[in-house]
Amino acid sequence: MKKNIKHRLSISFALLMIALMVIVSGCGKTAAPTTPAPKTTETPKPARPDIILATTTSTQDSGLLDVLIPDFEKKTGYKVKTVAVGTGAALAMGEKGDADVMLVHAYTSEKKLVDNKTAINYQLVMHNDFVIVGPSTDPAKVKGTKTAVDALKAIAASPSIFVSRGDDSGTDKMEKALWTTAKVKPATDKYQSTGQGMGQTLTIASEKAAYTLTDRATYLATKKNLKLDILLEGDASLLNIYHVMQVNPEKFPKVNADGAKAFVDYMINPDTQKSISTFGKDKYGQALFFADAGKKMEEL
Repeated sequence: MKKNIKHRLSISFALLMIALMVIVSGCGKTAAPTTPAPKTTETPKPARPDIILATTTSTQDSGLLDVLIPDFEKKTGYKVKTVAVGTGAALAMGEKGDADVMLVHAYTSEKKLVDNKTAINYQLVMHNDFVIVGPSTDPAKVKGTKTAVDALKAIAASPSIFVSRGDDSGTDKMEKALWTTAKVKPATDKYQSTGQGMGQTLTIASEKAAYTLTDRATYLATKKNLKLDILLEGDASLLNIYHVMQVNPEKFPKVNADGAKAFVDYMINPDTQKSISTFGKDKYGQALFFADAGKKMEEL
């Protein structure tokens, strides 16, 4: 009996020693690293993802928005509904609270909305310039003039046709102001209004071998399909300046204030400004816009 007890104790002691050895051996090893959960790159979806952008046709026709909007949506999770109309119509949408954010180019008209608090977060974004284009034969001899006003006087004095957008856009406002300064205008049968955007107006002017005022960006973007040359450029009065601004949520509670602010912030972001400053160089040999965020108007 005693012999059996001793035998069992010996076996138990041996098993205990083996267990201790396993424990000590395990303590000397480094625990296998745990694999961290993969980080998600998906942008969180905003509470109100849809925003309405009221803008001029030149930002659309030039192709700039085709680059910027997808990038903005990818980075922020917002979805943009772009309404590309004349600046006058875009500003009217803002005045009614029918847009969340505006990207336009008619400083005097824009300032009215800022002053009456319809628009807030008013930011300078970019500029290019207006040019006068016409047939290469240049029957009105516009190419020999030095200013836009002189060019319009020459067109009015010739049998040539002038095609106007006539849509209360920023371009249309500039053109009307130039005619007022020139104190002259072509005869009714030689002055034709399209009531359409810049791209369509250029096409009609080309078909009629007529003159028109256009922003440089849209002209360069559509030049290959036109029979029109730049005949007057470089006049300081032809500067074309773009601003972005939010529609004031205190006046129109239904607007998407967060989405509008996100768009304004995006447009003046250094990365976006770099994209604007290089847009068109690869295709047209020159940038279609000059980035201006952080500048003052008098610096342009």
